[in-house]
Amino acid sequence: MPHIWIEYSANLRPELNVGSLMKTIQNVAIDDGSVFPLAGARTRAIRIDDYLIADGHPDNAFVHVTLKIGHGREETVKKQAGERIFAALQRALAPIMASRPLGITMQIEEADPILSYKNSNYRTYLKARAEYK
Repeated sequence: MPHIWIEYSANLRPELNVGSLMKTIQNVAIDDGSVFPLAGARTRAIRIDDYLIADGHPDNAFVHVTLKIGHGREETVKKQAGERIFAALQRALAPIMASRPLGITMQIEEADPILSYKNSNYRTYLKARAEYK
């Protein structure tokens, strides 16, 4: 983990480079791999077509990021990672926020230590790709 969910209001689509935002947030989350491993990263973006924001004005927009992380990291580590990621999110969205009403939110959810199940072979493939270079 982290599993990163980026939800955004559909009215942002003309202005928002979703692929770039996904890469930015994932790269910042992974950073040097000391907090979140690359092999655990899963980032997806979901356009929300039906929404009501504040007074319902059609210019109102939002981006909400949820980081779902594995259990066991210290609070200070989670807080520092959250602050680093949220700062990058705000920087990436600053041009849009300068031109329209925009709400930017993020939360971190920690997986249950017992009821979280995982299986992947990404590390094997990442290692092979690195050796191939």
